[in-house]
Amino acid sequence: MPKTLRRRCLTAAALAAALLPALAPVGSAAPAPGKSLVVLGDSFSANGDITAALENSDPAATPDCSHGPTSWPTQLAQRLGVWGTTEFADFSCRGASLVSGPGLTLAHQARKADAEGAFGAGTGTVLIQSGLNDTWGTNSMRLRQTLVDCVLQIHLSCGPEAAAEGRATDWRGISGELYTERIRPIVQYVRYYAPKARIILVGYPELARPGQQHLCVDVFGIGSIVQLRAGSAIELFDRIDAAQRTAAELLGVEFFDARAETAGHGLCSAQPWVAGLLDPRSELLGTPLHPTVHGDRVVAAALHRRIAG
Repeated sequence: MPKTLRRRCLTAAALAAALLPALAPVGSAAPAPGKSLVVLGDSFSANGDITAALENSDPAATPDCSHGPTSWPTQLAQRLGVWGTTEFADFSCRGASLVSGPGLTLAHQARKADAEGAFGAGTGTVLIQSGLNDTWGTNSMRLRQTLVDCVLQIHLSCGPEAAAEGRATDWRGISGELYTERIRPIVQYVRYYAPKARIILVGYPELARPGQQHLCVDVFGIGSIVQLRAGSAIELFDRIDAAQRTAAELLGVEFFDARAETAGHGLCSAQPWVAGLLDPRSELLGTPLHPTVHGDRVVAAALHRRIAG
């Protein structure tokens, strides 16, 4: 085995060893039958309205696992006929990450899912959407800080150099191999306790076209904040997308391309499916830079075709 590959395998094994004790099944009761639809993820899954975001500005300090009534998991469960039944469970939370914390991680969500009987021989589909909230590379910047402290500071550049300067998530540290190492223990855990489950890594919707260099945030329906040099944020979106695809391939699970389903409707588009700031043109009370009701409807419909078809 090549030294580089062996080193990667050892790193993944060490990470699994560190996480799996925390993921051990709760109690010694008979195995749960499992739920037909289980969701783990971050705010792009939970996607409540701006009121919840304002009430809890630091989800890392006080985890917010409330779910919007029109989030894609909710709409998907409704389409599949499991909404409001014991066959559906959504464990996504605002601020959640793969492993970085300080908020809830996928390990926390998986343990809660296990405690509530989500994983078992009858588990049908497990959907995981995570990665944008993690720290990568050489600094501790997260997505929220990148958007507030870099993208919205239009008098400064948020170009690719911002990551090296510590003003944006260090996109240079994102790779498919590292993403795989971070999510591998969760995939292994689900496979062990829900051996028949279909595991799908859910990508993020289009926020910017690949290669685009500017970002817009529509405000109050009267104008836009335009960051002409937004390369750090756009590289973050692009590299997470590529890393998820690589991880799905390396782990032998499915990847759902939400970006393709929402292409042409990101920030700065004529018909954005991503909310601005109290912007009636996209969605007045939508969480800024998160999917609108229609954006989530498109994702839910496409996932429904994938799962039911």
